[in-house]
Amino acid sequence: MWFLTAVLSAVLFGVSGFLMKVSQMQRGSLYHLLFGLFASGAVLFFIHGVLKGAAVNWWEWRLWLGGLVVGVGAAWGNLLFMKVLEYGPASLSSPLVNMNIVFVVLLSMFIYRETLGSMEIVGIVLLLIAVVLISVRKEPLTIKEKKWFILIFLAIVLFTFRNGGLKVTEAANLNNTAVLFIAYLLSSIWFLGCSFAPSASLSKEARVGLRWGLLCGFFSYGGLQLYAIALEMGKASIAAPIFATNSLVIAVGSVLIFKERLKPLQMIALIFLFAGLITIKL
Repeated sequence: MWFLTAVLSAVLFGVSGFLMKVSQMQRGSLYHLLFGLFASGAVLFFIHGVLKGAAVNWWEWRLWLGGLVVGVGAAWGNLLFMKVLEYGPASLSSPLVNMNIVFVVLLSMFIYRETLGSMEIVGIVLLLIAVVLISVRKEPLTIKEKKWFILIFLAIVLFTFRNGGLKVTEAANLNNTAVLFIAYLLSSIWFLGCSFAPSASLSKEARVGLRWGLLCGFFSYGGLQLYAIALEMGKASIAAPIFATNSLVIAVGSVLIFKERLKPLQMIALIFLFAGLITIKL
């Protein structure tokens, strides 16, 4: 059951990423998009916690620290990645940023002593190859700005905070729904200040970004909530690589909605994806 939960988490989070692409194509404001995403996500995590009826000690400092770390990873990770693409090619930047999953796997194996069978290791490798291949483009591999090296390192670290942070909070017996609520709440407050400054007007771009962001938050909530459940039910060293394949959903969505054609490397990535999932399940 945890395997299907992990797969569904990747699908839902991938839909959120695809809707972010839709907003970008419609020239939606990035800051309003992210505010809408984190605001609606915070509301949904809060409702989920209330309906579940889980007892949460809101005065627990570890809960707020965990939420802050995961929130910083989610919010600033996305912003830094967009900045990374301004200084370097996506063909190099995207695979490197996705390598944060390697750190989550190593964290799970060496800190939390998770053990992997030979077939599980093969499956993880296949998934990582799929994540790398789906990001490859034909831009020239030239880095003109030294800032790129710093930004790419920080982006990897921040996304590790988001994906690995939930493993740490789960291992600490903290309520991950509450952690995610705090993370999204703090992120939405930060983007609120960036998006609705006194001098800013609600332009057409702002309305487009906000509208798609509110919808993105629904799928982002579903994806991360299921990822948190998968961490509780199974191994983070497997759930994290599966979750990382959410980028493949964006590619499939682009084919179905925007009639884009899959490049040969993307076709191979899909083959590696299915091969990796089947191998892990064996």
